[in-house]
Amino acid sequence: MKQFLPFLRKEFYHISRDMRTMLILLLMPVILVILFGYAITTEIKRSPVAILDGRRDDVTSRLTERIRSSEYFSIHKAVGSMDEVQELFRRGSIKLAIVFATGDAGASILADSTDPNEATALMQYATAILASQAEAVGKAGVVPEAMLLYNPQMKGAYNFVPGVMGLILILICSLMTSVGIVKEKESGTMEVLLVSPLRPLYIILAKATPYLLISMVNIATILLLSRYMLDVPVRGSVALLVALSTLYVLVALCLGLLISTIVDSQQAAMLISGVALMLPVILLSGMIFPVENMPWILRRLSDIVPAKWYISAVKDVMIKGLGYGAVLKEAGILIVMAVALTAISVKRFKIRL
Repeated sequence: MKQFLPFLRKEFYHISRDMRTMLILLLMPVILVILFGYAITTEIKRSPVAILDGRRDDVTSRLTERIRSSEYFSIHKAVGSMDEVQELFRRGSIKLAIVFATGDAGASILADSTDPNEATALMQYATAILASQAEAVGKAGVVPEAMLLYNPQMKGAYNFVPGVMGLILILICSLMTSVGIVKEKESGTMEVLLVSPLRPLYIILAKATPYLLISMVNIATILLLSRYMLDVPVRGSVALLVALSTLYVLVALCLGLLISTIVDSQQAAMLISGVALMLPVILLSGMIFPVENMPWILRRLSDIVPAKWYISAVKDVMIKGLGYGAVLKEAGILIVMAVALTAISVKRFKIRL
């Protein structure tokens, strides 16, 4: 440990004296949070929906069949109570619920609006389906009433803030870690470090620790900006949110280490990090385009993108206010990814260096 701490201080000094790198690391999250205020609306298909039919008459049966035959919806299940509807929303099993109330109370459409664009499109689809049966609906008194859950004001920031967190963290951790280690290999100083009394594992930890701490600063910056500038609440546990972010950062650091064992130049490290990591985060994580609308092969490919699971977990905790039990699946997948990438990276590091 006495040998590790001076080496760690050297790494912090090495990063901090490069002002251009520090500006990129610290200002980029602020710029993206402020400027990433656009959204792309896309057609959504096969979205899971629940039906609560308290009337069970010919009209509601006809409407249910109309919804079932629509390409936009896939009926997840018919439920018996509002408590069951709320539970399905909390678990993320459904995106929309249609409630046919008893008597003359009409119908209600409930949508999960953690993704405002998706919720808007789904409610438009559902309303159009009900309107297509206008004559029967009018006779039965079924008048749709729209209700938006979790994001009633339909703010786009509720969707892109978790996405920006996933984008920024993987950019800083994987890109900067891979470039930092490859730079040592290019200059020939890595061999000097490896013959020092410090173990190779501690060298890797010293290289990764500064970016881990910088990422924690970026997490705090993004959360503060989203809360006080964009009015995005943090309804769940802040400690859980930080724990998930730390786990995701570890996965990104392992990806950066793996890239550094594959390439021998900084340009190649930047190219691989940009193409092999950045594009999947933007295109396959659900950050912009709904994963449910993608072809089957792309949906399966998105399962290996760490950002997909991280963004989903952040939405559950930050927007929905759910607890530890709701994100066990996402956390477990990220842990498996971190362990697997660590084992592969350490093995390749020893072979290559």
